[in-house]
Amino acid sequence: WGVYLHNTFRQPFTGKYVLTGAYTLIAPNETRRHQIQRIAEQELASLEKWKEQNRAKPVYLLPKRLGGSQSESEVRQKQQLQLMQSKYQQKLKREEYIRIKKETEEAELQKMKAIQREKSNKLEEKKALQEKLRRETLREHHQYKTAEFLSRMDRTLPRRSACQFAPRGPQSSTW
Repeated sequence: WGVYLHNTFRQPFTGKYVLTGAYTLIAPNETRRHQIQRIAEQELASLEKWKEQNRAKPVYLLPKRLGGSQSESEVRQKQQLQLMQSKYQQKLKREEYIRIKKETEEAELQKMKAIQREKSNKLEEKKALQEKLRRETLREHHQYKTAEFLSRMDRTLPRRSACQFAPRGPQSSTW
């Protein structure tokens, strides 16, 4: 046996290579080939030995009567009944699964609603507090401005004692 290599450049014949037209034939190394064959044979022998050691053991059972105490017709009737019941059982299982799934979804929905309700309540409380603070600030500002206006009015009006008012009598009435 040998390996063919493409010969694009020509080499002189040295004994290991045989030129055959466009290809070069490399002669095999006999000692290496025998060594590989010996290793392969040893591995095959060890594989066969391992297979023999790990082969399945035969099973020995005592003979006994099979089939039970029921007749074939009774067994067939029982199988038919089980088949009919299994359809209903599958339907019931499916309905139970759907019911549980709906309950789970409803519980999740209620949980989400409760969370949103809680958020809404907190937001309303926050708005109410902000409105209360705003009104308090507005009231304080209004009181401050009123007091400022009154103090300005007191400064700009002349004193009452300095003003002389004529006494009003019945003739000054327009009525």
